[in-house]
Amino acid sequence: MRKSFRDRFRSDTELDDLPDHALLNIIRIPGQRYFSPWTLIARRVVYALILLALVALMVYADKDGYSEDLTFIDAVYYSAVSLSTTGYGDITPVTQNARLINIIIITPIRIAFLILLVGTTLSVLTEETRRALQIQRWRKRMRNHTVVVGYGTKGRSAVAALMADGTPPSQIVVVDTDRHSLDMASSQGLVTVHGSATKADVLKLAGVTRARAVVVAPNMDDTAVLVTLSVREIAPAATIVASVRESENLHLLKQSGADSVVISSETAGRMLGLATVTPSVVEMMEDLLSPDEGFSIAERLVGEDEVGANPRHLADIVLGVVRSGELYRIDSPEAETVEPGDRLLFVRRVFREDVSGQ
Repeated sequence: MRKSFRDRFRSDTELDDLPDHALLNIIRIPGQRYFSPWTLIARRVVYALILLALVALMVYADKDGYSEDLTFIDAVYYSAVSLSTTGYGDITPVTQNARLINIIIITPIRIAFLILLVGTTLSVLTEETRRALQIQRWRKRMRNHTVVVGYGTKGRSAVAALMADGTPPSQIVVVDTDRHSLDMASSQGLVTVHGSATKADVLKLAGVTRARAVVVAPNMDDTAVLVTLSVREIAPAATIVASVRESENLHLLKQSGADSVVISSETAGRMLGLATVTPSVVEMMEDLLSPDEGFSIAERLVGEDEVGANPRHLADIVLGVVRSGELYRIDSPEAETVEPGDRLLFVRRVFREDVSGQ
């Protein structure tokens, strides 16, 4: 089954094997905003045309100073030939005034024209090389990051929660097929990869094999299953957190290798039901799920002075104990006593100073 799955989603050319310069339209590293090469070329062509028109007007204004009686077309022709340094010699300045204008004004413009054309080529090549080197460095250095598959409503909320909990944007990579969504992610300082996460080579570009965790948040449940299978295939040690719309697909995500699955439709339905009966409970739940203000649910390592104590008697409001990767609720017998190495799941008060970093 896994072999057929790999064969189905394997592309003829593995993106991960492509040279870095071939990935410029796939991987985007956040940073200073740079214009595309075509924008740079178009802008400089406009500048060149303005210089050409300016010289043509000056030549035509002094048309009597040249070897022929110039029409405006002749003036444009002379300007183009002169600025491009072609110099056919069929039209030449003959009066002192025309020659002085050529020396003082047209010659510097000719030099600027050449710098403009050469500078366009150098700028495009330099920008392409810079971005390729940036991608190369990023692919070598990225470790223990979080990959978010899908930057829709769920993906954006997941990223907001990660960043509010202290994860730097440079440690989050977003994978999506929608350019507009990737533009939004890039504006938040996130690294983006354009492509379908159902393909292993796209996931490898996102560094899934070296990632700490992968958040699977596409819009369709079948896509979530395929992505989870592909991630687990190439990254056995990564923590996979997946979202599913319908509860009947929960077991598919679990069988595919997801460590944790969130049922979005049922969760929203429960919140709606609670809101009609006890709206204050919904308000408190939303507060707990918002890590940037009010109360939030957090996890910390047990202190040395807390070992052996009952978690109910600690200063924090403890909800559960995580022991050897297993969560025990506060009312379970295993959570009666705190042991060395345990982690406590507790309610934390978030102050605005914590959010602002002051």
